[in-house]
Amino acid sequence: MKKISRLAFPFYCRKLRINKPEILSTEGPLLLACNHPNSFLDSIVLDTLFRAPIYSLARGDVFKKPFLKILKALKILPVYRRSEGVENLSENYKTFNDCIEILKNNGVVAIFSEGKCINEWHLRPLKKGTARLAIKAWEENIPLTIIPVALNYSSFKKIGKNITLSFGNPIHKEDIPLHRTDGMRHLHFNQLLQTELEKMVFEIPNDNKPLQKKLLQVPVPAYKKILLFLPAIIGYLLHWPLYVPLRKYIANRTYQTDHFDSVMTGALLLVYPVYLLLITIISALFIRKIWVLSGLLLIPFTAWSYLQLKKQMD
Repeated sequence: MKKISRLAFPFYCRKLRINKPEILSTEGPLLLACNHPNSFLDSIVLDTLFRAPIYSLARGDVFKKPFLKILKALKILPVYRRSEGVENLSENYKTFNDCIEILKNNGVVAIFSEGKCINEWHLRPLKKGTARLAIKAWEENIPLTIIPVALNYSSFKKIGKNITLSFGNPIHKEDIPLHRTDGMRHLHFNQLLQTELEKMVFEIPNDNKPLQKKLLQVPVPAYKKILLFLPAIIGYLLHWPLYVPLRKYIANRTYQTDHFDSVMTGALLLVYPVYLLLITIISALFIRKIWVLSGLLLIPFTAWSYLQLKKQMD
């Protein structure tokens, strides 16, 4: 799945900005403590960019059909809240133990420290789960490092978004007073993590369009607009039969949730290769094979061209 996601990354991420790209090659045991603005798309982005496989935690309410197979393929583990059914809470112990085993084997785990996903540019109060997992790992003598991570998206509705990925200063075992009570340890950990994340998570009111544009939009050079104009028009026409019905279907299935963007991206990762193959087969009935093979490259290029010129903000 990582290979597919990397091939597709230029299509669902128009522009990527990273403050410390060297961290992407960091070896485990590593815990990525991240904000959570965009459901399991946050997990997809991290797993795509990091060299090591990333195991992520996500809300249990998304672990249902038709998303279950996608989430398992993305190495996403469920965390249930009491409101999602007391009978599911035992699954949290299994997920917690799975994370400890991954870290013991020098793996990388991503945890979304706000707990709940909300499509917004705002850091919410942190839950205790990150602190509990980190302290448990240290108590088992795992040499764990925690990296604060902030994801900022230009849009929660559009494919081809600008993403700002920021890494904060690491948190180590020596930074936490482990001799104190659980409450004091969790409080101290969350204060350190909150301080780091507040430096990096954009604080933008939903109605402040000028600030959104200033922080999130990327200018398009005039030469690029000229060169890509015709391919972009072709790309729009070729992909309309796929994108518009799929968008409408997913919008209905994810109504009044914050999962639309991630589900749409995940669906396109799976469906687009089939759509491209279908266009190729139909084209082969009418034109020469050499042009069909060229189309396998040119059709995705037209899609990329359209994404470069389309409206960036919601």
